[in-house]
Amino acid sequence: MFKTLTLLFTFLGVLPACAQIGGSLRERIAQRMQSAAEPRGEEMSYGSDPLQKLDYWKPTAPGSPIVIYVHGGGWKRGDKRMASGEKGTHFVQQGYAFASLNYRLVPSCTVEEQAQDVANGIAYLIRNAEKLGFDGKRVALIGHSAGAHLVALVGTDLSYLKIAEVGPKALRGVIPLDGAAYDVSRQIAEGGDFMHDTYLQAFGTDPERQKKLSPTAQAATPNAPAFLILHVQRVDGTAQSIALGEALRKAGTPAEVKGFEGRGLQGHAEINRKLGDPSYPATPVVDAWLKSILAK
Repeated sequence: MFKTLTLLFTFLGVLPACAQIGGSLRERIAQRMQSAAEPRGEEMSYGSDPLQKLDYWKPTAPGSPIVIYVHGGGWKRGDKRMASGEKGTHFVQQGYAFASLNYRLVPSCTVEEQAQDVANGIAYLIRNAEKLGFDGKRVALIGHSAGAHLVALVGTDLSYLKIAEVGPKALRGVIPLDGAAYDVSRQIAEGGDFMHDTYLQAFGTDPERQKKLSPTAQAATPNAPAFLILHVQRVDGTAQSIALGEALRKAGTPAEVKGFEGRGLQGHAEINRKLGDPSYPATPVVDAWLKSILAK
């Protein structure tokens, strides 16, 4: 019974597979069920693979900016539904269109291909902006965990956007949420055993490839115009966020780094789950920053 429940909760995104059922479980299940009941965006395909899909929420007014979300899951799991509930509703209420992207997963594809999926999803939305009712010249990108790494990579190595044929000015800004692999080789060396095999599966052992896939190492200009890097109080996530911000500012790219309460996996999950809740401290910070970069 315990094993069955654990697998069920893992599928729902309530618990990681190795976690034990804890005291806050009922609250977290209730939040997940509430999110599942929220209005969903319209599903669209930006490629031929079954995972190359996105959910799209129309803005309340034509010509609004768009916020695009990229989920986490260790590069090998996760789903666009991890943006359900608060985010879609909140950002539409703030005057934006909103989209949540799926991408192909390791080991069936590489991290390089995942980053290209993100760029291709962005390009699909921009090319269809007029039909979808938003302003394709005002685009912001948000990603959590592995998604934070991918959005930071797309925002620092602009070759992915170039291949997608939207060019370096496709984005107004990037918000990575509590990533811990902006410097891949450092994370593998210092990150401990918990995610070590996951990092090796995603990034391999070749130092040059690890460097190419490290946003901190790719932070020399050109970059996306601005970054807001958010983290909770995890040692590796904090250190990696600060280092990425420093590398971007050294290159002349505006980058703010802000920390919030929350520790361990619970805090890591919370910054994603609660972003969009007006009472969560990171939400007004993100709202103010988006308003500043997405203004006409």
